[in-house]
Amino acid sequence: MSRQPRTQNVTTDAGEARITWVAAAEPRLVLAVSHGAGGGIEARDLKALAAALPGHGVTVALVEQPWRVAGKKVAPAPKTLDTGWRGLWPALAAPGLPVIAGGRSAGARVACRTATELGAVAVLALSFPLHPPGKPEKSRADELLGTGVPTLVVQGGNDPFGKPGEFPPGSYTLAEVPDGDHGFAVPKRSGLTEEQAMGILTEAVTGWLTSLG
Repeated sequence: MSRQPRTQNVTTDAGEARITWVAAAEPRLVLAVSHGAGGGIEARDLKALAAALPGHGVTVALVEQPWRVAGKKVAPAPKTLDTGWRGLWPALAAPGLPVIAGGRSAGARVACRTATELGAVAVLALSFPLHPPGKPEKSRADELLGTGVPTLVVQGGNDPFGKPGEFPPGSYTLAEVPDGDHGFAVPKRSGLTEEQAMGILTEAVTGWLTSLG
């Protein structure tokens, strides 16, 4: 059983951010996940995790960066995103539970860059943007490889920001949503419904969280 979501506004050096808490009845972990540079916490993968994980003892904290709370359309520079995330961290850690840092796309990069510094026990990277579309030479692999903590990447099989086969060897775990794009949308030809695709994603995340102990 999960409780009704509650929101919490948090003042950071990058502006006012917001956390939507979806609490487990008997939580053992907090998974804090933020959105990408072009969307919010209504993204299908974040919604699916918030629906599935509280039943497995994981409280989900959906994080909205200050630029989204302020109603802006374009994300600021990575340094500013990191500042916002750092400012939120004390609120995320306040329940006294181990915190897993996560996010999708730009949010995944923030989680990777700051995990060790902030004391995250692990990182969940959804749709990690390994490179800009069509520019594989501009790799961001160093961010992913440098988390310093157990890391799960969940990647769409047809993500223009990096297909699973493009990822370099490393100590992280990689799970694939077949035929998924950067937002984990799947084409009809894949034979998967959106519900099935999200089931693959949430099962991968749930299994990985269980493996963390």
